[in-house]
Amino acid sequence: MYSTLEQKYRRLRKELIGGAIALFGVALFGTLWYKLVEGWSWSDAAYMTVITLATVGYGETNPLGNRGRLFTITLILMGVVSIGYIVNRFTEALIQGYFQEGGRLRQRRRLVNSLNEHYILCGFGRTGRQVALEFQAEGIPFVTIDSQVEPVEEALQLGYIAVQGDATLDDTLHRVAIERAICLVAALPSDAENLYTVISAKTLNPTIRAIARASTEEAVQKMQRAGADAVVSPYITGGRRMAAAALRPQVMDFVDGILTGTDRAFYMEEFLIDPQTCPVVGQTLREARLRSQSGALVLAIRRADGSLIGGPTGETQLLAGDLLICMGTAEQLRILSQILIPINSRKLRPPKHT
Repeated sequence: MYSTLEQKYRRLRKELIGGAIALFGVALFGTLWYKLVEGWSWSDAAYMTVITLATVGYGETNPLGNRGRLFTITLILMGVVSIGYIVNRFTEALIQGYFQEGGRLRQRRRLVNSLNEHYILCGFGRTGRQVALEFQAEGIPFVTIDSQVEPVEEALQLGYIAVQGDATLDDTLHRVAIERAICLVAALPSDAENLYTVISAKTLNPTIRAIARASTEEAVQKMQRAGADAVVSPYITGGRRMAAAALRPQVMDFVDGILTGTDRAFYMEEFLIDPQTCPVVGQTLREARLRSQSGALVLAIRRADGSLIGGPTGETQLLAGDLLICMGTAEQLRILSQILIPINSRKLRPPKHT
């Protein structure tokens, strides 16, 4: 499936090529006539055809009878129609800027083809715009997909890589290199579209992390069954956060300050304890001295079996496969990543300065 702009560009290119082929066919037909019917040499036949189609008025190369003159009139009319069609298409291309658009399309394809270990954002509505802002703040590579022209143009104006297409289709996901992506966010307006997108993404790339937007609790359950790694309902989550902001305003201000925004001082990040590369496997938090070396705070540990340890103490042992949930400044988390060897870039990365 091609975008509207690509369809217009391809249509115009086909029309120009078709006009050129038609003009070449008329010239070949005229040359063959003068050669085979009038009995002229190849050079005279080709010369007569060219000056006739060009309407330069040099006169007849060799004497023509009534039949030859009628054919020449027909050849002139055919040439004028063919040349006029080409000029019309070429003028439209210049006025509409299709040649420039073709260059932009090629540049956009090169950018998409160069992406690796990137994020895919499906839908550039109100939710998608906010997700894009957070991605941009973190400095991670991502590409946006939307089926409408206006959101795609808006995304391009903001400096994002954007593609017009239906995110539920495999062809569209292949165009944004789904096989090389590490995460997909389905923020389309309808639950059905998000469900189809998650299914398609998981089918094409089983290792990709899929985040989906859902409107109802039933949709949340269906998307989880479809393979979504995380499902967010703006209405359910928004209601809970509003209640929490009313009951615990200072807590919510602090949490919002470390989770989102471009001017935050603290970040939260996840780090995986890989037994093959991490030097602190088997040590306790006190022995690993993560806080003293980096300044970052270990808030929780999720064991490989799924159990969660909140507020681990100095005696808590670090085991292979543990996932550490840590908080600190960007620089503290970078130092911590050097100590722990964080989750590889195919999943998460330390935050960047903003």
